[in-house]
This record gives sequence, structure tokens and C-alpha cells, in this order.
Amino acid sequence: MIVVYGALALGLTGLFFGILLALASKLFAVKTDPRIDAVREALPGANCGACGYASCVSFAEAVVHEEAPTNGCVPGQEETARAVADILKRDYIAVKPLVATVFCAGDKEKTTDLYVYDGVEDCSVVLHYHNGLKGCSYGCLGLGSCVDACPFGVITMGEHGLPVVDADACTGCGLCVKACPRDLIKILPQSDLGHLVLCSSHDRGKQVSAVCSIGCIACKACIKACPRDAIEMEEYLAVIDLEKCDDCGKCVEACRPGTIFQRTTIPDGGKKAKSVKQAASSGND
Repeated sequence: MIVVYGALALGLTGLFFGILLALASKLFAVKTDPRIDAVREALPGANCGACGYASCVSFAEAVVHEEAPTNGCVPGQEETARAVADILKRDYIAVKPLVATVFCAGDKEKTTDLYVYDGVEDCSVVLHYHNGLKGCSYGCLGLGSCVDACPFGVITMGEHGLPVVDADACTGCGLCVKACPRDLIKILPQSDLGHLVLCSSHDRGKQVSAVCSIGCIACKACIKACPRDAIEMEEYLAVIDLEKCDDCGKCVEACRPGTIFQRTTIPDGGKKAKSVKQAASSGND
């Protein structure tokens, strides 16, 4: 009987506290806006932080409270922006598709290494060893930190040691930009138009040529060839103003090392990367 009484007392105690907890949950319940849950479900759920908030839930709360724009989810792009606008009965704000672009074309075949590195596969780590293994102190280190940082798996390492961005699948979230210790990755509006100088070195031409066969040597030939004054020299590096560039390609023809690329011919890392000039030349062979 002692066991029965004990079990009964335990059961009644559990029932009492159960009822108490149920009453407390109703009494102290925090009312939530159902729109927050609806917006959260419409988001990709990557929690990448590209929107400026710590999580998708935080972004959803900010959007509902009109503290963030309905098109603020960068990875979600147009589809998510339209869904969020519909949920909140607000006007759709157009989304400009973005893509990550690596401003370095110096793969293993075109650059020199200072030493053989056999350590942790992390670009930030290798910088502690004589400022990296590449002869160019501005070039891609090729250890794939940007690949690891991409939550969508759209960046891979090509066989020649450069990161390859799938432009069609890239969401432009910018996490790869933060992961690159040499600031070689930029987020640009997606477009088939415009030319890019895929080099980030600010060394003088002679220094560049000594370590990289495709780096900008600051010869200014592209500047002289451009009919729209769309190119300027910034600390020994040619920079193209995409707002002025009309895709004429004259800078490509003038560039001796082949550093300038039309967007559709950006190196893919795994293949023999060719600029417009190089591709045209091989096609005529």
C-alpha cells in the first residue's frame, strides 16, 4: 500500500504542476505577429547574415516592423522579395541580381610560389607565413576560404588554383568577400556587359611581371585605347568604370598581358582561362 500511496501522490503532484504550467503559459504568453512566421517560411533559411541581421527570424521581424526592406534578403533574390511583399501587402521593390567576382587571374600556371605550403587549408592562416606563399603579395592564395564560406556551394576551387564562381547560381550574399583576407572578391550586379581588370596588384609593372604573367603592368595602353575614358590608373592598377564601359573591347586588344576580361569570359579556374583577346587569337589559329 505504501507503494500505491507513493505513486498516487507522485501522480497528483505531477498533475498539479502540469496544470500550473499550463495556466502560466497562457497567463505569460507573448503574442506574436503571425506575419513574422509567414515571412520566415518564405525565406531561404540560410541564416547567412547578408541582410544585415543575425538570422532569418531577426530579418523577418525587422521586415514586418518596417525596419528592413521587403527585398532585403539577398540570397532569396526576386522570388523571395515578391513573396514577402505579397505576405505584407506592400509594393514589390525590384531586386538587382548580384554575383561574386574574383579579381585575380593569376592561377598556378601564371604565377610563382615562394615556397611549398603544407599546413592548414585556410587563406588567413597562410598569411602568417611570410605574408602568403604567392610571389604576388596581392594575389589569390588558392586555399579555398571563400569556398568554405559559401553557404550555397556555388564556389569551387579549379584545378589551377583559383576559385570558380557559378555566376548563374551565385546569390551575391557577400560571405565570400568577408572570408577573403586579401579583399579580392567583389559583389557586382549580374550582367553580360562590361569589361573587368582581373588583377588587384598595386606593385609597379616590373615587380608584377616578375611574379605573374597576366598581372596589370600599369602600361596605360588600355587607357589610351578606350574611346569613352572609362579607365583610370589607381596606384599602378587599371580600373574600369562599368557605368562608362560600352563593351567595345579595344582595351582588351591593347592589353599586353591579357589582364582585361569581358564578363562572359571570366576565368573558370579549372580550364585554361582566356581573355577575349586570347580566345580570339586561338580561334584564328
